[in-house]
Amino acid sequence: MSIALSRQLREGTKKAHTMAENSGFVSCFLKGVVDKSTYRTLVADLYFVYSAMEDEIERLSDEGHPVVEKIRYPELNRRKTLEQDLCFYFGANWREEVRATSAAIAYVDRIHRVAIDLPELLVGHHYTRYIGDLSGGQILKSIAQKAMNLDEHEGLRFYEFESIPDEKLFKKKYSETLDSLPIDQSLADLIVQEANEAFKCNMDMFQELEGNLIAAIGKLLFGFLTLRKRKGSTEDASI
Repeated sequence: MSIALSRQLREGTKKAHTMAENSGFVSCFLKGVVDKSTYRTLVADLYFVYSAMEDEIERLSDEGHPVVEKIRYPELNRRKTLEQDLCFYFGANWREEVRATSAAIAYVDRIHRVAIDLPELLVGHHYTRYIGDLSGGQILKSIAQKAMNLDEHEGLRFYEFESIPDEKLFKKKYSETLDSLPIDQSLADLIVQEANEAFKCNMDMFQELEGNLIAAIGKLLFGFLTLRKRKGSTEDASI
C-alpha cells in the first residue's frame, strides 16, 4: 500500500517552512539585503552539511540500504558546486580558511547520528534541503547575484543543477520515489518529524547568520552616517 510520503512531507512541514521563510536572515535575503561576508559563511556551513549528508547517503547506498539507496540521486549533489563557490569567496586555500559555525556543527552531528541510529530518517533531511534548493534556487540565485553584484556563475554555482534540465519532471520522479519507499506509516511519521527537525537545524544556522548580518548592516550604516556628518561639516565650513 502506498504511503504517499511526498504529500505527507509537503503538508507536514508547511508550518516549519513558513517559519524558516520568515526568519530574519531569510527575510533580509529575499529583500535583497545580502552581505558578502555573511553569505560566504552560509556557503561554508552548507558545505559541511552537504558533505555529511552525501557521505552518509553514499556509504549507506553502497551497503545496500533498501530506503537510502533509492534517494541517491547524484545529480542533486551539492558538494562540488559548494567547493567552487568557496574557492571564489575564500581563495584557493579555502580548505584552511573555512570553519563551520556552532549551529552547522550541531546540524552535521545530527545527520551522522541519524545515519547510525535510524538511516531512513535521512529522507527527511534529503527532502528538506535538496528539493528546497531545487525549487527556489533560481530565485535565490538572482537575488544574490544582484545584491552582491556578481556575474552569472561565479560564487553562485550552488544554485545550478546542470544535470537536471527539467526541474518539474525531476520533482515528479522524486515524489514517485518517496511514495514507493519500502516503509510503513509509523516510519513515515518519523521521517516527517525528522524533516521538521531539519528545518529547525536550518533555522538555527540562519539565526547565527542573522547576528552577523545585523552587525554588518550596522557597520555600513555607521560608516554612511559618519561620512554624511563629515560631509555636512565640510559644507558648513565652506558657507
